[in-house]
Amino acid sequence: MTTNASVLAWIDQMKELTNPDTVVYIDGSEAQLEQLRQQAVKTGEMIKLNQEKLPGCYLHRTAVNDVARVEGRTFICARTKEEAGPTNNWMDPKEAYALLYGIAKGAYAGRTMYVIPYSMGPVGSEFSKIGVELTDSIYVVLNMAIMTRVGDAVWEVLGDSTDWVKGLHCKCDIDEEKRYICHFPEDNTIISVNSGYGGNVLLGKKCFALRIASFLGRNEGWMAEHMLILGLEKPNGEIKYIAAAFPSACGKTNLAMLIPPEKYRKLGYKVWCVGDDIAWMRIGEDGRLWAVNPENGFFGVAPGTNEKSNPNALHTTQKDTIFTNVVHNLDDNTVWWEGLDKNPPTNALNWKGEKWDPASGEKGAHPNSRFTAPAKNCPCISPEFENGKGVPISAIVFGGRRAKAAPLVYQSRDWKHGVFVGSVMASETTAAATGAVGVVRHDPMAMIPFCGYNMGDYFAHWLEMGEKLGDKAPKIFNVNWFRLDDEGNFMWPGFGDNMRVLNWILDRCEGKVDAVETPIGYVPHPADIDIDGLDVTEDTLKELLDVDKDVWTAEAADIEEFYKKFDRLPDEMKKQLATLKENLQK
Repeated sequence: MTTNASVLAWIDQMKELTNPDTVVYIDGSEAQLEQLRQQAVKTGEMIKLNQEKLPGCYLHRTAVNDVARVEGRTFICARTKEEAGPTNNWMDPKEAYALLYGIAKGAYAGRTMYVIPYSMGPVGSEFSKIGVELTDSIYVVLNMAIMTRVGDAVWEVLGDSTDWVKGLHCKCDIDEEKRYICHFPEDNTIISVNSGYGGNVLLGKKCFALRIASFLGRNEGWMAEHMLILGLEKPNGEIKYIAAAFPSACGKTNLAMLIPPEKYRKLGYKVWCVGDDIAWMRIGEDGRLWAVNPENGFFGVAPGTNEKSNPNALHTTQKDTIFTNVVHNLDDNTVWWEGLDKNPPTNALNWKGEKWDPASGEKGAHPNSRFTAPAKNCPCISPEFENGKGVPISAIVFGGRRAKAAPLVYQSRDWKHGVFVGSVMASETTAAATGAVGVVRHDPMAMIPFCGYNMGDYFAHWLEMGEKLGDKAPKIFNVNWFRLDDEGNFMWPGFGDNMRVLNWILDRCEGKVDAVETPIGYVPHPADIDIDGLDVTEDTLKELLDVDKDVWTAEAADIEEFYKKFDRLPDEMKKQLATLKENLQK
């Protein structure tokens, strides 16, 4: 319990609105969580899996109409439409509160209100922020207990402060026509109604850690970014840290948990995962940029996760994990998904709970099925994971899935140019996405769905951070693991071998290698990328690093068109585009 007056007043207001039968405060104890697990199994909300093979693991199924984040129903309810900006759905705050409170009225009747105090980031760290989520879903409670730091220690740190984020979640009827995920940046408030899917209801994740936190970061002088954080340890024991942003389907989690190629492992190289999804970054006392992962677990996509693609992620899910919308193997009470192995179970239920025949051609697991797993389970979790001071960032890496345009790796000329590189980040659609294949989708800094305010102002905030950092700013790079040859084959092996590119990036940060200047930035000398032991010839590597002026001239025209949508685009971004065009004409 808490004696915080602002918290208690809000809970009373929400109790009056939602009318719960009982109120349960989540204290974070294992005894209370275990009681809730048993209750969820009793009601059928969760299925207890084989405790010998998957200790502490459970299966959950969402409603069939509630399987993913719904960007079209996600709103930034800022005071003005201009503040929300051209990339967000906007709703007037007064209208939004009236609408949401109308839907939430009496929504907890016959149900329990669970009060979850949680910390984004290690409890008590100067980086960290506190939230309180009210929910009528045990599934949400148990997932939040994995994804964040939950419990009484949070109340102690909060004390009587009013600096905390309110979160109200009501399952209601899971009605997709009345589903809303609304953010009120000026009020530190998030309200989610009519969903039970993790991305819409675990309010600490994208809702708080990115949409609300990006707004707070802009106002308070720090950054909330959709970035992994990894540490690369060299044979001499020195560790350098990289933060990297990629749109979906570009191997972000795989890179965060990268396993070095055997040659490098034998030499003593290691990669440490600090975070796979979100980075909060502040300027430290030494003037450098320091980052923490505000989360405490991984909310990963299951399909495609296997011993080859990401053994560390797979091992992370072996205990104390909640699986959502995967296949239930009835023979041994375990789970399966497409891409796990080549042996689909023959006696199984699909993600909807229906009898499933793998020979039918229908997918057993939903393509967006998930695992929620504690970060501490990860074999390569960083020793600095709980360090409230964070880790110092040497390099920021942007990337996307481009068949021809972007070379394997290039470095920006300076921070301002690096902000431009991040602002024009784009990926080509794959067969996994709906619609046409190969369509270029712009996703600046991988933040289009997650920036809680006007994106033009967001670019300006990046530029301001660069001014404050000065010569201590991390170097900025762009990578592309997905370049194709003329036959449509990937030219670079990817996965663990991406470490060879990370090595060059860190060598550049330390001034150990030179580079070739091109119209778009600096690319490596081919000799400086180690391809020893790879099925990649020197000619292929040269092609991977090639900057085609014709392709980039078309790219510049595409960027110009994309930039037209921003009403508050900083002049610096226009200057950078003009410089690109001039460079291409030289």
